[in-house]
Amino acid sequence: MEAPYLNTPPPPEELGAMTRANIEAALAGESQASQKYLAFAAVAREEGYPNVARLFEAVAYAESTHARNHLSVLGQIGTTAQNLKAAWGGETFEIDEMYPAYAAVAKLQGNESAQLTIRFALKAEMDHQEIYDSTLKGVEGKKDFDESVVYVCPVCGHTVIGKRPGYCSQCYTDGSYFREF
Repeated sequence: MEAPYLNTPPPPEELGAMTRANIEAALAGESQASQKYLAFAAVAREEGYPNVARLFEAVAYAESTHARNHLSVLGQIGTTAQNLKAAWGGETFEIDEMYPAYAAVAKLQGNESAQLTIRFALKAEMDHQEIYDSTLKGVEGKKDFDESVVYVCPVCGHTVIGKRPGYCSQCYTDGSYFREF
């Protein structure tokens, strides 16, 4: 196939069952690699290797690009309203099924750090679900997201709209560490 995409990802197409499974697996792998490399970049930067950090960030961006292309081919990128509904659905699955099951296993096996990271994620997913729900209502009414600032706790992922909190209500990290978006 030629490369007529100039500034756009490859378009969705009907996929054979094995190809779909392979692209879905590749999406998961590329997504994980991107996040892993961003974590590696943070460590490199903290250890005084800013150029190594920059390299990891560049490759993380490339891996994210691969993931976006795979999402496109799978037909999983829609309109803003469709994407908000899909994101809400993903959060719902994590809240109702995935994290409760993972938490039960971690508790059964006595893995305290795993229980903590699962609890952090579950609470943050609840934040996200609520934010997506209210944002979707605005988009369906042809209104953009409120121009408020979004703050995210760098330890647990707790997400707050509007005013930076004094501390994280989930993990008690000082609010000055929250990342602003």
